[in-house]
Amino acid sequence: MELHRTGPKKKKKSGGTKKERKAEKLRLQQEEEERKQQEEEEAQLQAQEEAARLEKERILQERMAQLEAKDQERRESELAELHSLEHKFLSAEQWKTNSRANAKWEHYLSCDGSPDPAVVQEVNTFISLWRDDQNKDIQLVMEKGEEVLNLIEKLQFLLLDTPPSEITEKEALQYQECILALQTLLHQKYNGATEELLKNANMYKDSATGNMQAVIKDKNVTFCLWANLTKYMRTKTQMFGGAQHGFELPRSLARGSVAVRILHTHYDHVSPLWLWCHSLPELPSSENKDLTQLANDKVEETEEEEKKAREEPSMPAEEGKCSEGRKSLLSFKEISNSTAEIKESEEETEKKSETLDILSEVQDPPMHEEKKEEEVVTADDICIVDLQQFFPVGGVYHIDALQLPPQVKEVKGWTMVKVLDDGLEAYPYPPAEAEDTTHPPIQITLKLPDHVVYFVDPVVARWDPVGQQWRTDGISNVVYESQEKRITFQLGTFSAVALLQEAHLNMPYQAWELRPTGVDEALLVVTTGFATIQIQIKDNQCMLSSVVMEEKDLLSHITGKWLSPVVLRAVLKKAGVNIFPGELSHNYVCVKKAPLAELGAYQQMALLAPAFAFAWSKWNLEASPEQVVFKVSEHLKPDSVQAWSLYLFNGHRAQKLKITESSEVFSEELEEDSEFHSTLYHMLKDFASKEAMEKVERASFLFIDGVYQLLLATRVLTYS
Repeated sequence: MELHRTGPKKKKKSGGTKKERKAEKLRLQQEEEERKQQEEEEAQLQAQEEAARLEKERILQERMAQLEAKDQERRESELAELHSLEHKFLSAEQWKTNSRANAKWEHYLSCDGSPDPAVVQEVNTFISLWRDDQNKDIQLVMEKGEEVLNLIEKLQFLLLDTPPSEITEKEALQYQECILALQTLLHQKYNGATEELLKNANMYKDSATGNMQAVIKDKNVTFCLWANLTKYMRTKTQMFGGAQHGFELPRSLARGSVAVRILHTHYDHVSPLWLWCHSLPELPSSENKDLTQLANDKVEETEEEEKKAREEPSMPAEEGKCSEGRKSLLSFKEISNSTAEIKESEEETEKKSETLDILSEVQDPPMHEEKKEEEVVTADDICIVDLQQFFPVGGVYHIDALQLPPQVKEVKGWTMVKVLDDGLEAYPYPPAEAEDTTHPPIQITLKLPDHVVYFVDPVVARWDPVGQQWRTDGISNVVYESQEKRITFQLGTFSAVALLQEAHLNMPYQAWELRPTGVDEALLVVTTGFATIQIQIKDNQCMLSSVVMEEKDLLSHITGKWLSPVVLRAVLKKAGVNIFPGELSHNYVCVKKAPLAELGAYQQMALLAPAFAFAWSKWNLEASPEQVVFKVSEHLKPDSVQAWSLYLFNGHRAQKLKITESSEVFSEELEEDSEFHSTLYHMLKDFASKEAMEKVERASFLFIDGVYQLLLATRVLTYS
């Protein structure tokens, strides 16, 4: 019975399995057919999409070919029209040449006794006469010092403002030598005045301490002098009330015949002169071809030559190697010339470098030789300040310990004093005979000047007269009080001290905007990570409108003053606000824009500035090194709201972009119903009103040149 029951059950199970297998096979066949059908449909769709894409590319290529043909047809006429506008730059250079000639003639007619800075013989005579003058009165020295500083500024301006066609290399070197001689003589006169004050120390004796304490200052110098007449210090720390500078001497000095001088010069005559030459690059002169014409000439060369011209003078393109940029001394002016003639510019650069080397040998021979011979970075090298990366802000503090000279005595109506042949002598500390002995440091407290800005804690550096360089070793326990604008530190020995700021602290800029504000007037706004700087432009003059940091206006003492672009750069940097890249700044800031695009854009932006506003675009970083991207808007009324459009320019072609600032990705696709032109001027002309273009044509050549110089100085298209 059990076997009979089991048999039928097995047959039933076997039959069910066959049905399932058959159903599964049918299902798999159906799925395979559906998959093949789907693949065929997808293949057809892809083929259709590919065909559509190819058709779109064909249409786009045909359109681009038509636009290129159209651009080639009108290129000659457009370049001719632009060239007629570029004569405004030549007119500006001619005006400046005439202005320099008139200034010389007016100085000759004035007969005020001051030397003509352009005449080296007159400057040398001035130096000789003052050197022979034995009057050591501190007030007279300060008054004469102001005249000397004005003369130095005029000589510096001559070096920067005079084009190469009007000044020879020999004359430039003579002017530099005159500057050095004036700086040296001025400090010698302050030493002589110090000696005279110390001889009459009793006249300045403090009734409370019995020691001498004097503070004498003007707008250029703060002169603090203390003499240990009693050989006893009642208080450990000495503070100069009129200046808020102070010091604390070690016990060994507190009992000696020592005087301490803190001479704060609001200028820097210590740093090598070549630093000043490099940090303020020259602007292009009238004798050089203007940059846009250079770019236009370059377009007519072959594509291979054009690529070479863009690549050789361009900034480092690899962001990871920005700190290892080229080391040559190409000035910004030479870079602009190299856009057209690379080899010729390189030869001129070598000549200019030789001139700068001659100057650096006068100031700084050991440092340059050591750098050439020694490539390995040592611990000692780390302490040496790179003056291309840091620069002194707020002047120099000459902190000296001096031997107290014999005092003046009154004997029977006669004033008698022992005259020392060596004059003013330094008080050695630490003593030279005790090199192996540890000596306590000198504590110094300095009140920072109100007329400068420190965006971050300043770096304290001391001057090494042997190596002719600023160093950070030998300085310890630095305490900076930003609210009180006071800094305290300890020095291992007496020396000149400077407070340094990072030169590229404000670079790259976060944003910028250039907009017209009236007839032949404009406003440049540069926004950095620390402040917003506004500079007004009128004719060929610039005026600092404001420096706003955390809703506070700074540098009120220089706002509202009309200056030339060259002078404005020097004044702002001296005040600690550096938005002007130097010729080696690309070694410290990651930049990658070729001069062909950048410099050509500046010139045409200046031509269009009377009626158009320009501004920063985030896509400028995404564009290639040979391209610059920025926003443009017609701007006829100061209070109008800008309707920005994006434009791309590579030095020989301008085009309006379809993307906006809010687009997700960068694209070079043209705006619909737009073309491209050989010049930015004609590109904007396609969309501009007749009123705007008439305003551009009527603009003053001095205003155009002023805008161009400021754009060239700030280099907003690269350093933002």
